[in-house]
Amino acid sequence: MKCRWLYFPGILVLLLGSGCTNVKPWQRGTLADYTMRGDRDPLGASQLQHVWFSREAANGGGGVGGGGCGCN
Repeated sequence: MKCRWLYFPGILVLLLGSGCTNVKPWQRGTLADYTMRGDRDPLGASQLQHVWFSREAANGGGGVGGGGCGCN
């Protein structure tokens, strides 16, 4: 019975920190701005790609859709 109370703070954080909100139509222009894009920094993107293939020992296939066979 005591173990069940240990889950309560984690569930509370997940519920309160989910960040769900309604976006008004006039706010969508701000969210669609270039500065809100995750890929706006080409140097940062290439660094992240380098870290990814260095840690995972895999390269390529980042922008190509495949058939699920694992081929690049």
